[in-house]
Amino acid sequence: MTEAGSAAGRPAGRPSRIWEIDFLRGLAIILMVGYHLLFDLGEFSGIKRFLGFSTDLTTVAWTVAQYSFAVLFVVLSGTSSTLSRNNVRRGLRLLAVSILVSVATYVFDPASTVYFGILQCLAISMLIYGAAFKKSGAVACAAWGAIIIGLGAALPMLRRAAEVRSDWLLPFGLHSSSFSSFDYFPLIPWFGIFLAGAVLGKSVYSAKRSLLPRRLPETFVNAAGRHSLLIYIVHQPVIMGILYVLGLTR
Repeated sequence: MTEAGSAAGRPAGRPSRIWEIDFLRGLAIILMVGYHLLFDLGEFSGIKRFLGFSTDLTTVAWTVAQYSFAVLFVVLSGTSSTLSRNNVRRGLRLLAVSILVSVATYVFDPASTVYFGILQCLAISMLIYGAAFKKSGAVACAAWGAIIIGLGAALPMLRRAAEVRSDWLLPFGLHSSSFSSFDYFPLIPWFGIFLAGAVLGKSVYSAKRSLLPRRLPETFVNAAGRHSLLIYIVHQPVIMGILYVLGLTR
């Protein structure tokens, strides 16, 4: 995420962060943490409302909100990948972290194990992008993104027609009717959404600098955006630990 390396106090050639990308990523991760807090309060504490919000997240409004947070996060990840020097290294590091998350959720509660959650989806997306799309133009990324998103729209019909009975293809959105996961983001259609973010990076952010006319003051939201992976990893253990200490788990 680069701007001119001549900013005050910054060595020449050293990249600077793009303010609005950090801010939007921070906003997405904060909203995601809030969503998970409401889920935990309803699921594990039996609390019906918190700060005026219902903990019943099965409504259409909450479903739309959940996917809106996720789309924003994945799009920004795609954009950031066009600004990164080494997506393969980033992808492998994130893949290792995502596997640890799956193992931890299995140990905590096998019924709540995360299979191909958002971290694994992003990790594989980074690897595919780094290997096949890094040098592609915005038009090619847009075309492939549209194809993959279109395939995602056709997946429910394909699953019914093919009568899928195993879960070996779950990274691509094909799984048995008995499969369930609290955090599931298959490459079809989510890699298409990731590529939509790459299109923005290759067009709107082709100069690798902020679109804002001048740098705005630092905010808590920006700080959260810079440390979004750490926040994502620790927020659930922290929430559950606090609920346990307060005696709110059942």
